[in-house]
Amino acid sequence: MLMLKKIEISRLLSGSVVYLFSNILAAAIPFALLPILTRYLTPAEYGQVAIFQTLLAGLGAVIGISAQGAAGVKYYDEHLSKPELKYFIGNCFLVLTATTAVALLLAVIFRQQISGWLALDTQWLLLSVVVSSATFVVTMRTGQWQVRKEAKKYGAFQVSQSLINMLLSLLLVVYFLQGASGRIWVLCLIPLAYAVIALFLLHKDDLLGFAWRPAYLREIFTFGVPLIPHSVGFFLISSVDRFVINDKLGLEQVGVYMVAVQLVSAMGLVFDAINNAYVPWLFERLKRNQIEEKRQIVRWTYVYCIALLGVVGIAFAIGPPLLILIAGEKYSEASNVIGWLALGQAFSGMYLMVTNDIFYSKRTGLLSLSTITSGMINVGLLMVLISFFGLQGAAIALAISMGIKFLLTWLVAQFRYPMPWFDFRSTV
Repeated sequence: MLMLKKIEISRLLSGSVVYLFSNILAAAIPFALLPILTRYLTPAEYGQVAIFQTLLAGLGAVIGISAQGAAGVKYYDEHLSKPELKYFIGNCFLVLTATTAVALLLAVIFRQQISGWLALDTQWLLLSVVVSSATFVVTMRTGQWQVRKEAKKYGAFQVSQSLINMLLSLLLVVYFLQGASGRIWVLCLIPLAYAVIALFLLHKDDLLGFAWRPAYLREIFTFGVPLIPHSVGFFLISSVDRFVINDKLGLEQVGVYMVAVQLVSAMGLVFDAINNAYVPWLFERLKRNQIEEKRQIVRWTYVYCIALLGVVGIAFAIGPPLLILIAGEKYSEASNVIGWLALGQAFSGMYLMVTNDIFYSKRTGLLSLSTITSGMINVGLLMVLISFFGLQGAAIALAISMGIKFLLTWLVAQFRYPMPWFDFRSTV
């Protein structure tokens, strides 16, 4: 039994190392770009790029209604044969087509109002819908690799995207001096190209079949619709601050803020890498439903959360001088927010450790309630704290909201899939 556990732990660590290594490589490329872009783009131009990226995040919350997540969970369905899985994925693409069409129609109708509010050209607004749809396709492909524990393929796909992203950005922003528009074109072209590749690979692996399955559509909507408020709430926490800063402080301050956000995002990439390896490992144990394994999961989660708080302390200490060194003096104001942003990222990492239980239960309704609640709290805090503390107020609001989201999600997870959080008996 002990030997079996050691083998299982070894597999988890092996998968984590591959995901972590690929995420570090993928993250190293944008970080290599950061000191270049901050010297070739003004804070206002950097802010324009940030607004476009935020728009993509917002559209990603609703386009496809998280159907790729439903396909990932469906893989573990014992009653579903492999030939039928491809039809389930095909129905996910039907949902994607419908939601993309609705989003594109609304973007066309309200393009003038939205473009004026976001300070973006209408071409970027319309392209953002198509790019969000392409991102869904890429996520479907990588998600199916993840559940099959094919970490190397996942990593190769991710790293190659970032590498081409860097090369095109250098070409358009540095060599051709295209400014913000050059960077935004890169953010559009890469997902579109990789979506084509992802579709080809899904077809090649016989994971893409189209047949009308009303039962599958109902299952996709049952999984995804309750998650729409969750996705919207997540957007309100993680991205809406850019819009509020733009409205209250101006586009230049958005650019300054986003430099700190991008630097701290390295923490999120590490957390995602760990979670990508952790999810298949966790679901297998939840499926076995053994109390000893559940105690082990709980104990590791506590250790992980304590370690994250230690990382936050380091970020408060060395983050400000590191940011100025990387981005330059014209972005020095961002050093005041980096510690608080790191605290928010730490709470996000803790959140990932408890939200998986809810997804495994397939009862995601209350998750949406907790996320939308913390998202609305974040909007309220932003309005107040930015008025008093400027950019630092936005970061403090994020940290508080992320902490609330983690605690609420923990409560929901215990209600939907109880775990022995207060059972401290050791296991061998």
